[in-house]
Parts: sequence; structure tokens; C-alpha cells
Amino acid sequence: MRRLIEIHCENTGEKKQWELGTSLTEIAEKLNIQTRFPIVGAMVNNELKELDYNIVKPKRVRFIDITHPDGMRMVVRSLCFVLHKAVRDLFPNAFLTIEHSVSKGFYCEIEGMSGKPDRDTVSRLRERMRTLVQNNMPFRRVEMETEKAVELFHMAGMEEKAQLFKDRVELYTSVYYLDDTIGYFYGYLVPATGMLKVFDLVPYYEGMLLRFPRPSDPEKLEDVVPQEKMFEIFQEHKQWAEILNLGYVCNLNAEMKKADHGQEIIRIAEALQEKKVAQIADRISRERDRIRIVLISGPSSSGKTTFSKRLRVQLKVAEMKPVAISLDNYFVDREKTPKDENGDYDFEALEALDIKLFNRNLNDLLAGKEVQLPRYDFQQGKSIPDGRTLRLSDGHVIIIEGIHGLNPRLIPEIDSNLTYKVYVSALTQISVDGQNRIPTTDNRLIRRIVRDYKYRGYSALKTLRRWPSVRRGEEKNIFPYQENADIMFNSALLYELAVLKEHAEPLLKAVFQNQPEFAEVKRLLKFLSYFKPLSSRFIPPTSILREFLGGSSFHYD
Repeated sequence: MRRLIEIHCENTGEKKQWELGTSLTEIAEKLNIQTRFPIVGAMVNNELKELDYNIVKPKRVRFIDITHPDGMRMVVRSLCFVLHKAVRDLFPNAFLTIEHSVSKGFYCEIEGMSGKPDRDTVSRLRERMRTLVQNNMPFRRVEMETEKAVELFHMAGMEEKAQLFKDRVELYTSVYYLDDTIGYFYGYLVPATGMLKVFDLVPYYEGMLLRFPRPSDPEKLEDVVPQEKMFEIFQEHKQWAEILNLGYVCNLNAEMKKADHGQEIIRIAEALQEKKVAQIADRISRERDRIRIVLISGPSSSGKTTFSKRLRVQLKVAEMKPVAISLDNYFVDREKTPKDENGDYDFEALEALDIKLFNRNLNDLLAGKEVQLPRYDFQQGKSIPDGRTLRLSDGHVIIIEGIHGLNPRLIPEIDSNLTYKVYVSALTQISVDGQNRIPTTDNRLIRRIVRDYKYRGYSALKTLRRWPSVRRGEEKNIFPYQENADIMFNSALLYELAVLKEHAEPLLKAVFQNQPEFAEVKRLLKFLSYFKPLSSRFIPPTSILREFLGGSSFHYD
């Protein structure tokens, strides 16, 4: 007797009985599911699954295409595998390393080649990728004993993958094959290469830039956005990670096994950051006759508040007199605040600030006048008299920190020659392995989950629900202006994800399967699982990480 199970398809609203073991592919075909672009996977009880997944219990299913964030991630991972195979096919003794995200793509290098990839090499790789896509080859996921996976990656020369699996406690694991080429990704792939028609590979600095479809219009490529300063800061910190032999998670995990349990790595990482802060302060000090205003900007959870406090300390060491002015006190009255597309107040819009008053106050201060600064009462939603006045004297420098710090429309009435602009972000320099980078966005999200719970009492679920809106605000108000910076500061610490792991995991595990954000929770937990935990007790009180964990010697309003 056939056993039937009920499947609720959210795409059509249908509830239908299916035979036990029916695959998602069969269900999508028989229900004639229509999505804007080809189906790449499905959410099954709010958990991402590949289309070859077999249903054995009643489920709620929602099929997704590339326009879904997880669908785009599947496409990006799959393109990385295709490039990995192209490198192995053309250069059997070389290895692809995917370094970081820049210029709306992934910067990649090839290890084991003499010299950097020239235009001919990149062209050959691009054409090989196109051939693999045209052949519509399936991505095969194979379950095997972890010991066997370690052996296969060792034989393939992928030592960082072999070591990563060797450190895992799971008895079985999954690896991928594209034809005879083995690979591993901490997330699912699309069913076959034929779904990856929109991509490009172009020469970029010492390597290549792998370009992806545009999320809003997947039939077109993302525009290449020049990000020279961002690239330089990534490369600088990559070199430091290589010098310390901490390029991959397995290297960091090895440090946890030593007698000092990672304390030396903490000391080195913190010393490097303090040195960078001091160098920025020295630059400002050398031009104290010119620089009167320091503008600091960066995305959410980048650590820009702690950076600004540490910079003020270093400026005082350089015999300057830093004074902070908060943009939060220049909000317009609540009824004048612009609204977003949903009709909600858009406090992140530049127009939410009283730009005229702000510029007038700055000009008066620069002219040596005494200025009464405003104070914004968030409960009343309006500016109120504060009584606090400020007058600048020789050696004074104004520190302004906020998301609009690099937007030239913030201070249109101020001579730009009087300013020095700093962009702060957590530019993660450690990777899971050669083909699995850690997105800087994930680093910041985990920071924010931990901070929101500790200081605001927010659950991980509430932070995750708010995160897409935060990201849209960053794309609109911060990222377009980051190259305006005079200097960039990387607030990421080589060891931090090992510390954040033990704080973030319990919060993420409190999100249940009946929530749409459960798929994102599973993804974050999967990548945190690669890290061995590191105690936070060795972190100094001035660390940027203390802004999120607590225990800072700085005061935060």
C-alpha cells in the first residue's frame, strides 16, 4: 500500500497528497510552479533545500528563484565551483583562492602559477567556464564518512579543507562533485551549470574579478564599481593574516589548541589595530594646521563608535584637543522627518537632519565663535535648549561620527580642505577555506545580534527581521560614498568570530522553525560551527569587540 503525505505549497496555496519520497523537482513540475526565473531551490519548513530533496513527512514548501537572497547565494556558490573546476581543468597543479568581495564581485587569485594571471589566462578560464555552463552539467552532492572526505581533499591537494574536516566531530559529511572535480561549500548549489548563464571573469589587479548577476535584474551583470581604497585595505590585512599563518579557519582552530589557548593571537590583533589608530591620529596631527574636522562613517556594527573614542585618545597623545559633535542632536522635528516607501519615518535619510543648522554651527565654530549646541529629545521628537556651548581654540579638532559622514551633501558649506574622512568597517580577512570566504556582512550581523541582545534586550529573531532594512539603508546612504574616505580602517579582528561564537549560538538557537528567518539561522549556525570557541576574558577593555560583548572601559550613550 502506498503511503501518502500532505504537502502545502506556498507558491500556489495548494495542499495535496504526494507519495512518500517524492522529490521537490517532481512536485514543482507536476504543480507547474511558475517563478520569474528558473527555480533553484525551495524553503521546506523555512529551511533551504536542494531540488533533489525527497519529502518523507508533511511539509510546507515554497519554491525560490535567484531573486530570493538564498537563491542568489546558491548561484554565487555555484559560479565559484565552476571557476574552481575551470582552474583545475586548465592548470591541474594550481588552486583557486577566492579572497574577498570588492567592486560588486569576488576578487580571486590562482596559487601555484608563475606570475599573475594575464589577459590570455583569464580569457581561457572564462571560455572554459562558458563551456561548462553550456554543457549543463549537474552538481552532485555526495554523503560520505568524514574520514573519507579528509582523505579525498588531501589527495586533491586541498590541505585547508582536509584539516577543516579533520577537526569536525560529525561522522558523515557532504561534498560536491562537478564531473570528476571535488569541492566543498558551506551552503547549497543550484541543480546544474546551465542555470549560470549570466557571469563574467575579468582581469583585476594581481588576479581576477568574478562578476555575478544583479539581484534586482538577474539577466544583467552587476556594474563594476571602482573600489581602489577598499581593495588596498583588504590586501594589506590579507598579508598580515598570511604572515601570522591565519588565512583560514583551520589555522585559527590550531591556535586554540596551544598552551595559551589563543591569547597570543588576541594580543597581536589588538596591537595591530591600536597601531593603525595611532597612525591615523599621527596623520591628522601632522596636518593640524589644515584639518579641523574629522568625519567618521561606516555601516552598522562596524565598531565606528569605539574607533572614534580610541582616535580621540590618540589625538590627545598627539597634543591635540578633540571634541565630539553628535549628528543625533541635529534631527529635524519629528513631523518634518521624511518617510520611506512604507510610510514609516526614515531616520536614516540625510533629509532627517537639519543640514542648514549643522553647517551654520560648524562655520561659526571654525570662525572662533561660541556656539550653543542643540540637543534632540527623542521622546518629544524635537530639538530642545541644552545650554551647552562650545568654542574652539588652537589645537581643537571636531570629531563627527555617523552614517552620513562621507556624503558630500552633509557639509556643503564647509571647505573640504578642512576635513579628514575615515571609513570604518569590519572587513573580515579570515576565510573558511580557499573557496569559501566569510562575508563581511555576516561578521557584522553576528556582532549586532550579540550587541542587540546585551544592550537592548532584542532577540536574535528581532535583529534578523530588522537586518534587511538596515542593509537597504547602507546600500543607499553609506556604501556609495565609502571611496570618498581619505583612509579606511578595518575593525575586524582575526580572532573575533571564535569569541562571538559562544555568545551568538544560544541566541540563534532560540529562533524556531516556524519563523521565516529560520533558514538564515541555519546558515549562520553552519558557518559558526567551523570555529573552535575562544574565551572573551583575555580581550582588553579598549577592544572594539567590547562594544558588542560588554566590559568596555569606554562609556557608550
